[in-house]
Amino acid sequence: MTTPQPTGRFSVAPEELARQEEYAALVETVLQSRYPDRKPLAFIHTYGCQGNVADGEKIKGILCSLGFALTEDLQSADFILYNTCAIREHAQDRVFGNVGKLKPIKAQKKDLIIALCGCMMQQDYVAEKIKKSYPYVDLVFGTHVIHKLPEFLYRILCGGKRVFDLSGGDGNIVEGLPVHRDGTFKAWLPIMYGCNNFCSYCVVPYVRGRERSRDFDVIVNEARHLIAQGYKEITLLGQNVNSYNKDKPEQYRFPALLRAINDIEGDFWIRFMTSHPRDCSKALLDAMADCSKVAKHLHLPFQSGNDRVLQEMNRHYDRAKYLSLIDYAYQKMPGLSITSDVIVGFPGETDEEFEDTLSLVAQVNYTSLFTFIFSPRPGTKAAAMDDPTPKEEKTRRFQKLTALQEQIAGARTAAMKGKTFRVLVEEPAKEDGFLSGRTQGNVIIEFPGSSDLIGTFQDVTVTEPKTWILKGELAEETNRT
Repeated sequence: MTTPQPTGRFSVAPEELARQEEYAALVETVLQSRYPDRKPLAFIHTYGCQGNVADGEKIKGILCSLGFALTEDLQSADFILYNTCAIREHAQDRVFGNVGKLKPIKAQKKDLIIALCGCMMQQDYVAEKIKKSYPYVDLVFGTHVIHKLPEFLYRILCGGKRVFDLSGGDGNIVEGLPVHRDGTFKAWLPIMYGCNNFCSYCVVPYVRGRERSRDFDVIVNEARHLIAQGYKEITLLGQNVNSYNKDKPEQYRFPALLRAINDIEGDFWIRFMTSHPRDCSKALLDAMADCSKVAKHLHLPFQSGNDRVLQEMNRHYDRAKYLSLIDYAYQKMPGLSITSDVIVGFPGETDEEFEDTLSLVAQVNYTSLFTFIFSPRPGTKAAAMDDPTPKEEKTRRFQKLTALQEQIAGARTAAMKGKTFRVLVEEPAKEDGFLSGRTQGNVIIEFPGSSDLIGTFQDVTVTEPKTWILKGELAEETNRT
């Protein structure tokens, strides 16, 4: 896998976007003649992270602008697209399995267009496998050319041949694409793309390219527009948001961006992910503490509590630096909720080194953890490392870690009993008559209420703490924590 090289920050030329608009008009005409009595239906399924979800919303926006309507019924679709993830082997296996299930559907519907895109497709060996083993897949494109979807569709509709485009385009930022948002009160707002860190286990820099940041004022204006539309939660996205505009003066970096969005009038929350400890600064934690609309929740992946393993992971920090950030964050925000990512069984990790991870977890007192057993990604440095630890041992460690975090989470939620929290009501809960709301700290509370509360802020008192999801009831008086 070739290491992408930095090529500078620039936007796709207006001429290219104008060319895609011409293709869009042609596609719309073709679709109207092919489906004279109805709109063609598009089924879109996204795997993976919030960045992929944001890409999926752009794809949906483009398709709707071409005349498609969206459907969740795979069988009725005229266009099927899987937006894929390459982070873990399990995610890739799911994609291959689901693509295999499309073969009989394609045999019944000759005009059906099947497309694959996203991080997984940016890997040469995957694209080659699709080309050879899945001949009924019509379109494969990578992460850098979403804006060319009208052109791809026109070539398929009028040429009848398969289209594969894995162009790098590293350094491109495409503005002005239509977006069809999945939610009406929670919005994803990408602020940057790509990654420069090259953690030894991670494929992201190879499939997403090098870091490039969107324009400061463009982001603030987009946030202002979302808030004017009634969105109650804006999540700023980047593989490493802490390095946003790091080559610019302080007034254009991430802490300043938080403050600028916080200053927009309205009642809303700001979230962000993901933070890398290498670039997490006191300035960021100060901004979090100072900004009333920034959720007091920090997702700060540590991956391992052992310095040797961290060095092998190429994480560019050690245990002491990580814990110093945590200490400062708790000093500035005593009620801060901290979550993290952990990899168990990194190549060469000993049992003693794993114990360092356990001790760090116990010391930090996390709200929750995203825990993973090491999954080798082809082309990364870690995939070639000697890995003598048996799967059974890795599983044992994984279970030990999750048991510890469950104990910590149980103690944290027990301390929440009787307290009142402001929540954003998100959806109906599984239990009839109950709603599910999320606190600033990213903790879910379920409580009785009517569906007209969805998308609003409510004060909820915890009545029954459980390990992960709490029970509560609407507070009679405001007593926010």
